[in-house]
Amino acid sequence: MTTLTNLLDLDSEGLVAWCGQLGEKPFRARQLQRWVHQFGVSDFDAMTDLAKSLRDKLKIHACVTAPAIISDHTSTDGTRKWLIDVGNGNAVETVFIPEENRGTLCVSTQAGCAVNCRFCSTGKQGFSRNLTVAEIIGQLWIAEFTLRRTKGEAAGPKGERQITNVVMMGMGEPLLNYEPTIAALKLMLDDHAYGLSRRRVTVSTSGVVPMMDKLGLDCPVALAVSLHASNDKLRDMLVPLNKKHDLSELIAACKRYLAYAPRDFITLEYCMLDGVNDSDEHARELLALVRDLPCKFNLIPFNPFPESGLKRSAAGRIKAFAQILMDAGIVTTVRKTRGDDIDAACGQLAGDIQDRTHVQERMQRMQDYKQKYGKDFGRIVEIPG
Repeated sequence: MTTLTNLLDLDSEGLVAWCGQLGEKPFRARQLQRWVHQFGVSDFDAMTDLAKSLRDKLKIHACVTAPAIISDHTSTDGTRKWLIDVGNGNAVETVFIPEENRGTLCVSTQAGCAVNCRFCSTGKQGFSRNLTVAEIIGQLWIAEFTLRRTKGEAAGPKGERQITNVVMMGMGEPLLNYEPTIAALKLMLDDHAYGLSRRRVTVSTSGVVPMMDKLGLDCPVALAVSLHASNDKLRDMLVPLNKKHDLSELIAACKRYLAYAPRDFITLEYCMLDGVNDSDEHARELLALVRDLPCKFNLIPFNPFPESGLKRSAAGRIKAFAQILMDAGIVTTVRKTRGDDIDAACGQLAGDIQDRTHVQERMQRMQDYKQKYGKDFGRIVEIPG
């Protein structure tokens, strides 16, 4: 039986090449891409300006299949969260945040996350696998056309666009799933697909320095860096990736990226943790760290979850911290907490997803063995199970 090609897995170049294998010219690929990504059509018979012969080939060789929706919840503030099935007990979450002048979609790139930042509930479920192109762009496809139907508009380029901005800030580290992320980004930017501006598409990274450089060459979009600490000792504790690429490497990579970036600054994300990284001294350390880097700070009130052992900084402390940065001339914003009643706020994307790597079980075994063997625990090479 012929395996069907999911057209959501193909960017523009890939679709042209695939149509070529069917004996079709490049303009047919562009037509097909518009039907899929601008009109949200998955029924080949409905693609009326395609030749019948091509439609018959498509029915034999292709499909347009987005991941299934497990649940769909809307917050009291209008934030909407979809739980998306990506198979084998794995699921990811996609969040739409409506605002007066824009609509932002937060997209996931991995099932789980291997970076395991201390303040992020997603990392506590462990890492399962990278998402495919269809699973990444499929989140945008699902959200855009679901939102259009909800608003009672006909799907199509003439309808009012619901999603004006996309941020790769959902589950996972985008730059550790590089090729599918790049293919999805290219579709977002393509005028025959979603036609988003590079300035309105943002990749957020915890600091995968080599891939930051590669992103600048391959598909420069807006960049946000999860900083969260003002010195290496603190960041080693909060963002374990810092032990591989420390702050000096990360800031240098940010400066290099600006040569390609669509914006003339890098956004630095900073989760405000009570008594951990929110003192005046931390703010002054940040000023010294970024003194030669054109940047904007986005301060994020921590969204607590039980396993973290952390608390949100008080509103007054966040305000005082921000004031130190602003007094030094750095644009600083405080992110509004949105969707926390449906666990859709920043750092909360874990949902009812299985712990595929059994993190909690392994940690409990480690504690059991540590209690049993005491000071000799470090000599144990492998913990059974």
